[in-house]
Amino acid sequence: MGEKPGQGRKEAWQGESLRTRMKRVKVYRLEDNGKWDDQGTGHVTIDYIEGSKDLALAVVDEEDNDTLLLHNITPDDIYRKQEETIISWRDPEKALELALSFQEAESCSFIWENMCTIQLELQSKILGSHEVRPQRTVKSLEAPRDSLSRGKSLAFELPPLELSSLSVILKTILLCDVTQQTRLADLILKDRDFFPKIVDLFRTCKGLGDMDGLHKIFRLVKAIILLNSAAIFDKIFSDDFILDIIGVLEYDPEDRNVQNHSAFLKEHAVFKEAIPIRNASVVSKIHQTYRICYIKDVILPKGLDEATLASLNAIINANNAFVVCLLKDDTSFMQRLFATMRSSNISAESKRELVLFLREFCTVSSSLQPAQRMQLSRDLASRGVFDIISDVLRSQEKVLVSAGTDILHYLTQDPNLLRSYIANHEESSREGISLLGLLIEGIATDFGGEMLCQFLEILKVLLDGCTADTVTQCRDFIELFYEKCFDKLINIIESSRVEEYSAKLEILYNICELLCFCARHHPYKIKITFFGSNSMEKILTLTRRRERSLVVAAVRIMRTIIGACRNDELLISHVIEFNTLKPIIEVFVENGNRYNMLHSTVLELLDFIRKENLKSLVVYVVESFWDQLLMFEQLTSIQAFKLKYQEYVDIAEETQTTSVDHTRKADERGLDKEEEDYFSKDSNEEDSAAQTRHAHQQCLVKPANGSEIHHIPARPKSGGLVDNDSDKDYKPSPKRPVKADEALNIPMASPSSLDSKDADGNILKKPKLEDNQSPLSPASSIKNSDGNDDVGKASPGSPDQQQHAPESLDSGHQTGDDCMKDAEDTTKTTDSEPSTAG
Repeated sequence: MGEKPGQGRKEAWQGESLRTRMKRVKVYRLEDNGKWDDQGTGHVTIDYIEGSKDLALAVVDEEDNDTLLLHNITPDDIYRKQEETIISWRDPEKALELALSFQEAESCSFIWENMCTIQLELQSKILGSHEVRPQRTVKSLEAPRDSLSRGKSLAFELPPLELSSLSVILKTILLCDVTQQTRLADLILKDRDFFPKIVDLFRTCKGLGDMDGLHKIFRLVKAIILLNSAAIFDKIFSDDFILDIIGVLEYDPEDRNVQNHSAFLKEHAVFKEAIPIRNASVVSKIHQTYRICYIKDVILPKGLDEATLASLNAIINANNAFVVCLLKDDTSFMQRLFATMRSSNISAESKRELVLFLREFCTVSSSLQPAQRMQLSRDLASRGVFDIISDVLRSQEKVLVSAGTDILHYLTQDPNLLRSYIANHEESSREGISLLGLLIEGIATDFGGEMLCQFLEILKVLLDGCTADTVTQCRDFIELFYEKCFDKLINIIESSRVEEYSAKLEILYNICELLCFCARHHPYKIKITFFGSNSMEKILTLTRRRERSLVVAAVRIMRTIIGACRNDELLISHVIEFNTLKPIIEVFVENGNRYNMLHSTVLELLDFIRKENLKSLVVYVVESFWDQLLMFEQLTSIQAFKLKYQEYVDIAEETQTTSVDHTRKADERGLDKEEEDYFSKDSNEEDSAAQTRHAHQQCLVKPANGSEIHHIPARPKSGGLVDNDSDKDYKPSPKRPVKADEALNIPMASPSSLDSKDADGNILKKPKLEDNQSPLSPASSIKNSDGNDDVGKASPGSPDQQQHAPESLDSGHQTGDDCMKDAEDTTKTTDSEPSTAG
């Protein structure tokens, strides 16, 4: 048959109208790799499946009208609304994780509300109890938002609590969102008979053996707990209902066997009173706290969400604070407690119970505010708790020692209390063992891992935490520790070299941890102790142990000491002098190329020495152990270490070369200055200097008529000869006569000092100044006709004087007195008339 005219146009219009009523969404599917795969974009609606009465969620592609998704809405609780625009679920039939991402939050809420309504209808049909009038979902899609809001408020009208309405009430609680939980809790609390009716239904079903009814009551009570309402918790955890609520929670549908929680709490959980508590409210809070903890930790360990779990913990902490505050303020109770613990007539069992009670009392006190905890610690200290703990730690019973360390650890919230007690009772301790000594024995005794850690933490707290207000108490305790206890710890390590006297691994490791702590916080005391008893050498004996953790611990101590005292040259010198790093390098070489903690720890030590520019240690390591470290030269750290050493060597050589060059250049600069001074004089001064040199040369060399050549004595470097009145008192040093045959054999230091002579000793030519020679400075200052000093002075300490004077002025020359006379005669002639040769 042919298609009717306009039929295709009508279908297209209907499809377009349907799409406008639908909500635009994206369909996602979770892949095996954990990523969401986009299946396409379309429009979602809820409608009946053709040929069936089941309602389905359908998504039609917005482009080609193909069906992207068709999902039957089930009564199972598999749907989740995430944020405001996402609805996700896991399809149990197809084993797929699916999600719809809406373009608008309003559309998402609209679809979600209709899905919840359909689920409620399906669940009611399955239970066959409370009939809910079915709604046409497609029509509800057209409903305005106001009607939906009215529908929500109507849903909160809970039906009367009966066995037949349990399912409806349960679903109403389960389907409400976070914003609706408060209103729902108010509705439950408004009915004063709600919880008594639940208890009556529970007892009825239990008496009849109605397991189906008991399972429904369990689900309902669990859902009410998950509402996380403080007012509801106050109601169900009260003495009137809590045991019945625990009885309801015994019938978990997921557990085949019925649990006997209420019987256990009534018969086996016995409340022991070490000291009778006369306050009834305190006893009630103690029972309530224990039962809430039992529900949280035993009955519903996996059924509580994080918010509900946090609320229960808050209730427990509040109850603990209430109990502790009332007991610590009860003077009669505290006096009876400590009087009984100090009594000598108390039995061992009673003492044990009292110590355990005191530990629990301190443990629950952690819920107090910091100021309250500090005040409680002071109150306990004033009542003599430290004396009691000292007796407890002397016990051979491990349980009591553990309780004593727990109490002591709590009391270290104010460490000055314990420091002051130890300092005041150190000398008066009975049996010669003070509380500090007991702590040292505790860390060296095999009590087990947790107790060893407790002793270690207590000692760390006592050795740390010094402030401006507590420096005196802290300093006194530290002095006492290093004086009385430090050597004991070192001796334990030293004795471990002998296998039969060796302490256990955990003990040695904790001692090393404490020594590292001391090195970080008391570098000065550690340095003094190491110098006095060679403690570092004893600690490094651990490098010969087979346990690698102990070897690493010993290396870490060395690394910590060097890090804390890296600016102390005395300690660095001690390390080098006693070859302290030798056992570390040896064990590193023995470890070979195995990449482990020892390998990394030693390399980190070398890197620290290099990065901190500890020159002495770098030179010491390379020059002492490079042959052993050569096998690791492919490692970056070793290469960088060798480069740092080479850098130091290059700097040292460059510094030495620069120093020598600087000295040579200084000499050259001295000669250049004299040349500049000489050539910078004016012409008159040059003429005067030339005449002075001529006279000086005549003074040095006389005709060979059998006369003698005398030596000019060396003059002080601080100044030259000045022709003034003070020279009249000058007395030259006595002359040493020189034989005639010796005078001609005296070698001359410089060819320029004397002119060439003929056989008769006459001067052949005038002296000439070579270009490559420094100018000859006048030996003395010459006065001119005006009586002023001549300018031609040499600097007192010039290198020219130091170098040429000893060479040119020999012992065979005439004395300075004769030379001065000749110079004066020459000067006078120059002033009057030009001199003539010959």
